[in-house]
Amino acid sequence: MTESWRGLVLRFHFYAGVLVGPFVLIATLTGVLYAATPQLESWLYSDQLRVPVSTSSVPLADQVRAAVATRPDDDVVAVRPAPEPGATTRVLFADDGEARPTVFVNPADGTVVGDLMTYGTTGVLPLRTTIDEIHRNLLLGEPGRLYSELAASWLWVVALGGVFLWFSRRRTQRTKPTTRRHALLGLWVLVGALVLSATGLTWSTYAGENVADLRKTLGWTTPSLGAGDHAGHGGMTSSASPSDVDAVLATARAAGIDAGGVEISLPASAHAPWTVTEIERGWPSQVDAVAVSGGTVVDQVRFADYPLAAKLSRWGIDAHMGVLFGWPNQVLLLAFGLGLVALVVLGYRMWWLRRPTGGFGRPVPRGQWRKAPRGQLVVVLLLAAGVGWFVPLFGLSLVAFLLVDALLSRRRAKVAEPV
Repeated sequence: MTESWRGLVLRFHFYAGVLVGPFVLIATLTGVLYAATPQLESWLYSDQLRVPVSTSSVPLADQVRAAVATRPDDDVVAVRPAPEPGATTRVLFADDGEARPTVFVNPADGTVVGDLMTYGTTGVLPLRTTIDEIHRNLLLGEPGRLYSELAASWLWVVALGGVFLWFSRRRTQRTKPTTRRHALLGLWVLVGALVLSATGLTWSTYAGENVADLRKTLGWTTPSLGAGDHAGHGGMTSSASPSDVDAVLATARAAGIDAGGVEISLPASAHAPWTVTEIERGWPSQVDAVAVSGGTVVDQVRFADYPLAAKLSRWGIDAHMGVLFGWPNQVLLLAFGLGLVALVVLGYRMWWLRRPTGGFGRPVPRGQWRKAPRGQLVVVLLLAAGVGWFVPLFGLSLVAFLLVDALLSRRRAKVAEPV
């Protein structure tokens, strides 16, 4: 069975690697850069993030008022109290985009020390936001996301194909040094490649929608606070006042919200509650949330009650971002990233050596599918069709690859015909 499939897998792995290599290379380099930026941001934005450690502090409500004074025409949507001594409080304002204007306040005396745009649950700052946009879409908006989705769609396929080739070759023949290095390195980064590919697809445009639908169907979605008025950010309303923020936080703390980093979201409407959510993505994950109204917790979500699939999704995404285990996670991503870069470079070197004039000989000839048992081939084609439907960019690019390969084969056959 192995020998009957080896030629087809080798041809597929070889050309797929050549075609998607540039996308994987760009996604890997920008991803590694993203994972390495927290320390750089801490240095670059130290004036906004750090203040002298003090044993005294002013009420959180006064800190919010100080921030509002700098943006009197904007609505406050959330507050992130200083998570530790020497850190600043963040007061977040409404904005049309995903990034939110944020004012940084010294909790010791309530003075404003700066303002920046912040993005997402982790509150990344402008530098990392820009690198994230490059990683996701090359600063091209939604159309640019196709490149990263294409890389994630093929990475796992190429990686598993390489594993098959390595073990089938070990039993049949000796390997050349370049091939051996490429294969061994592929085995070392296999798990990382699979995790990065799977978690990357959850953020993608087309496959991501299918993943979300599947999780919803199987009951694997991440629990959230009650629907309706609980959701969203609406800014200050008739039922929300900065003077309430300290009491809301105290109620949440009494209900078990004990993480250092929390986000207090103001009510989205006149009858909606406040929400207090833990935002620490390290290990152990602290992502519990409570809804508070009238000094009482009216709803709560605990990470311990998440379905296993939702926990795995949370951990996988945080590991992908390099925040799950702190700096060891960053080092691991750096190692995986450099390994993938080396794999791509070695792969192109092998392609160069195997070109028609190279010393390694010619690429695998066409027609390898004829060697595969018909029944197994049908099963594989059905599986490929299913995967192609679930991961659309994989399916479309696979069809395009097969069509181009067939057209080139037909053209060369005509050229070879005797006159």
